[in-house]
Amino acid sequence: MFKRIDHVEITSGNLERSIRFYKEVFSFALKERIKPSSPEIEEIAFLTLGDTMLELLAIKNSAPPPKGPQVGFRMMAIEVDDMDRAIEYLKGKGVGVSWGPVTLGTSKRAEIRDPDGLSIELRQW
Repeated sequence: MFKRIDHVEITSGNLERSIRFYKEVFSFALKERIKPSSPEIEEIAFLTLGDTMLELLAIKNSAPPPKGPQVGFRMMAIEVDDMDRAIEYLKGKGVGVSWGPVTLGTSKRAEIRDPDGLSIELRQW
């Protein structure tokens, strides 16, 4: 009945900046942009990475993300082949590591932040 997570939805503080970040840093491809007939949503951009979809929203009068833990989704995670190589690549793109990397059993984990300050986990299994 249930197959997979279809997409992750992120409200962006600046849609163009977010699209550029996910395309240039992670090689997401822009699939589609739409301007829905909604009083709150200005535009939606769908980006894909493999079989993963990211939906970026430009919402009128959106507030910045709260500081500190909150109820709700905490972050998304992107799997990497080689943590050390991924971190070096990200540093070359001007993206610093906000936490880690640490070894957790047989995996490695680190975190970075997107342009709006939202956490993105990097995981090497």
